[in-house]
Amino acid sequence: MGKYYEDIQVGDSFPKVSKDPISRVQLVKYAGASGDFNPLHTVEEAGEKAGTGIIAHGMLIMGMAAQGVTSWIPRKNVNSLQIRFRKMTYPGERIHVTGRVIGKKENNRIISEVAAINDEGEVKVSGTFEAIMPSKNGQ
Repeated sequence: MGKYYEDIQVGDSFPKVSKDPISRVQLVKYAGASGDFNPLHTVEEAGEKAGTGIIAHGMLIMGMAAQGVTSWIPRKNVNSLQIRFRKMTYPGERIHVTGRVIGKKENNRIISEVAAINDEGEVKVSGTFEAIMPSKNGQ
């Protein structure tokens, strides 16, 4: 993927970013870091009672998607990121972040999509982001 607006084409794909499988320890650490201590994320009995089992924090998966975006585009260039939550994520699932350019606009802006999917191809979160890319001629 080119780093200049002129080098980027609609349809270009970003390199896939793969994460380690979601672990129970990771969920406990994320609960502490985020302040989201909902027992659905860490307590087996709460997950069983809800009928879902333990589920990962949606914002953890969104953070993985955002990490993918900023591995492709410098954070200072990203203007917006819009995410929709699609499916629950469970401990043991491996998340892969993919994306591609879906549009180019004036003023060096690109519009791209991003998705966090598991090994089975289930989309966990999806969305779009807009970024302003540098121009070869400095504009």
